Amino acid sequence: MSPEIRRFRKVLIANRGEIAVRILRGLAEMGIRSAVIYSEPDRAGLPVLLADEAYPIGPAPSRESYLRAEAIVELAVEIGADAIHPGYGFLSERVELAELCRQHGVTFIGPPPEAIASMGSKTESRRRMIAAGVPVVPGGDEALPDLDSALAFADQIGYPVMLKAAAGGGGKGMRQVHAAEDLPAAYRAARSEAAASFGDDSVYIEKLILEPRHIEIQVLADGHGKVVSLGERECSLQRRHQKVVEEAPSLVVDEDLRRRMGEAAVLAAKAVDYTNAGTVEFLLDRQGDFFFLEMNTRLQVEHPVTEMVTGVDLVEAQIRIAEGDPLPPELDDIRIRGHAIEVRLYAEAPFRNFAPSPGKIRLLRWPEGLGVRNDCGVYEGSEVSIHYDPMLAKMIVWAADRPRALARLRRALGELRIEGIETTAPLFSALLEDEDFVTGNLDIGMLDRKLAAGELAPPAPEGLEDLPLVAAALTHYGRVQKLSSGEGGQRDRWRQQSRREALGRSLWS
Repeated sequence: MSPEIRRFRKVLIANRGEIAVRILRGLAEMGIRSAVIYSEPDRAGLPVLLADEAYPIGPAPSRESYLRAEAIVELAVEIGADAIHPGYGFLSERVELAELCRQHGVTFIGPPPEAIASMGSKTESRRRMIAAGVPVVPGGDEALPDLDSALAFADQIGYPVMLKAAAGGGGKGMRQVHAAEDLPAAYRAARSEAAASFGDDSVYIEKLILEPRHIEIQVLADGHGKVVSLGERECSLQRRHQKVVEEAPSLVVDEDLRRRMGEAAVLAAKAVDYTNAGTVEFLLDRQGDFFFLEMNTRLQVEHPVTEMVTGVDLVEAQIRIAEGDPLPPELDDIRIRGHAIEVRLYAEAPFRNFAPSPGKIRLLRWPEGLGVRNDCGVYEGSEVSIHYDPMLAKMIVWAADRPRALARLRRALGELRIEGIETTAPLFSALLEDEDFVTGNLDIGMLDRKLAAGELAPPAPEGLEDLPLVAAALTHYGRVQKLSSGEGGQRDRWRQQSRREALGRSLWS
């Protein structure tokens, strides 16, 4: 039976940071009242300042705030929210939240709990995909009961193999194993990490695909049985299995491959009666064969690149589907237009082993201009907390083709100013000087190899050789101004500038 259409008057956002801001903007454009939750450290966060309503949910630890599913649903009922949008991370792929919403008559803006459960288990999802005819990486579809079973199965399919957490994703609980003597240690480490990350230490084995690309397909599915593909995203540039740069379309996906991968993604979604926005991830090998990796049952961090090349507002689409609307016919044959690249901006020092860089943002200036989009969750003067994921923002550029998009990214990075903390921006500037990145010669291990080999270096600052002279001139000017005016109002700023230059610190974050 087709769902009844029910318009939302108020939506509670169960998240924080840039994704909460992204959803807030979507709700505002749709004329829907917004509410957010916030932990104690986030009480002055950008989502709190922008939302129509904001409610405290607990102290800093996530388990005492953003992971309190029952308290969040009770709050939604109390404030009269029609629906909860989970964003990504936190509770977005927890069956518990979707079930609680259903029990309390609050719409969960996402897939049904049964679909989340099916895709949340890697072994269960593999069984479903095999049954649906979706290609999967050769390997097991059952959790391994012990080390002996792991050794026997690895011998059966042949090394190298990949140990994977049955309950997880995001690179947690994964270990490459190239020889039998390495398996015992990897098995113990993978189980330990899986238990710590997902509360479940079950692992299974797949054949290791050497130097694959990570290509994912965005799908939308309504409650009327219709599922569409919105094309691929290239997500091969990863650090320790975490995506760093994403783009659309992929340089290696032609029309035929896009059609075949899109059809496989639609099959995957239909196999679990999926509704709302989801992403089917594939590994693509050097021979052009692709294999199901997993399905993310939520909005992806990198969804803006799809929005930029398709013109589809994915947050609006999520809300319309949750309200009961059918997918419009315009989505039946989406055409890719131009090229979009997204870089994730983290409060980390990329050339100091990605050391965290919390603190107060003293100066913030985002790049602007044609084809530049900034999805951010911070503002000048805000504090970057140590308690949560250090992602500050995503910077997305769009242009008619990839070379122009790269040029626009270079220009945008040149305009970006962040002071007070370090960010990963210098890494992206270094990548723009790397031939493999510029030519699109990517695989999921490329960035880790280049970082380990020291092939990526911070860009040389331009014109800084003159900074000591400039600093001296500025200091002298400040003294003259003070003596001539009898006032010292600008003195501290000049001295701070001079001191910063003398210490050799970059003005760039």
